[in-house]
Amino acid sequence: MQAESTALIARAAQTHQLTEQELVQLLGDAAATEPLAAAADRVRHAYVGDGVHLRGLIEFSNICRQNCMYCGLRRDNSRVERYRLEAEAIVELARKAKGYGYRTVVLQSGEDVYFTVPRLCAIIRAIKQLDLAVTLSLGERPREEYAAWRAAGADRYLLRIETTDRALYEQYDPGMSWANRDRCLRDLRELGYEVGTGTLVGLPGQTLSMLAKDILYYQALDADMLGIGPLIPNADTPLGTAQAGDFDLTRRMVSLLRLLLPEANIPATTAMETMRPRGREIILASGANVVMPNVTEGDYRRKYALYPGKICVADTPADCRACMGGRIKAMGRYVATDKGFRKHQNLKEQTAL
Repeated sequence: MQAESTALIARAAQTHQLTEQELVQLLGDAAATEPLAAAADRVRHAYVGDGVHLRGLIEFSNICRQNCMYCGLRRDNSRVERYRLEAEAIVELARKAKGYGYRTVVLQSGEDVYFTVPRLCAIIRAIKQLDLAVTLSLGERPREEYAAWRAAGADRYLLRIETTDRALYEQYDPGMSWANRDRCLRDLRELGYEVGTGTLVGLPGQTLSMLAKDILYYQALDADMLGIGPLIPNADTPLGTAQAGDFDLTRRMVSLLRLLLPEANIPATTAMETMRPRGREIILASGANVVMPNVTEGDYRRKYALYPGKICVADTPADCRACMGGRIKAMGRYVATDKGFRKHQNLKEQTAL
């Protein structure tokens, strides 16, 4: 590893600041992967502790009005077996998730406009009565809809921007506007949600400079959650023959995000383990502190086919909860028992790091 990279990592761990060019250097330095991970793990320990927050993922509809070129749920993919869960089934899955020990559920779907404001508000209110935190991941909606769901009790919202490069975004998200995506994130911030976003690493044409700008955008947004995953090409999409995203580059990005946004909640994504055995442990040891096991039941797990080879689709929610609990314990970490809200701190220099 270059001596300059060593100095940059040390400075990032202390000051939580790097320039675009400094980020580009570290993103492009394969030899920096392990030192970055070690520094990020120390910062993670100092700021968010050793607890790993498990968030139960409920994939309640795979119907989507959008046509993103990398996503298996895209509107024009006729091979997907579409489904939509009824409100009672969604609330029952949340009830079961609480029984498995989850303190947060994540309601995720394609952009399915069947789920109107009144329908979603009723679901949110019912789940909040279970004393669970509620994260929504439903795509782009008008500000007034976000406001209504927030008033109903929703706590967090996940909306990955995928890339902050406008031209690249609009190339792979046809019919969508980068400006509108950015508007959604800023509306969510102003409405008092904990805001989650993130990057898809490996889009054709994506550069290290674009990834560096993504990190600085998230820092300027003061994002509360950051989900980073590699492109896993889906044969039923226009990017089906693209090269997969690079695992180690994605890992370096996770570590850099921990260094620059030390308080953020950062998941070890399922996509990382789809690419490499024990990928979630690797990412948990590289700065991450969240895992989102699937609590959807039965064949719906298979039908939510974002990308091929998705792990754990044949497992039960109970299997997933027990498996991840054991794996986290084996790392010397523990499953956190609180709801996992971001803990704001004074981001002073951590000289002990």
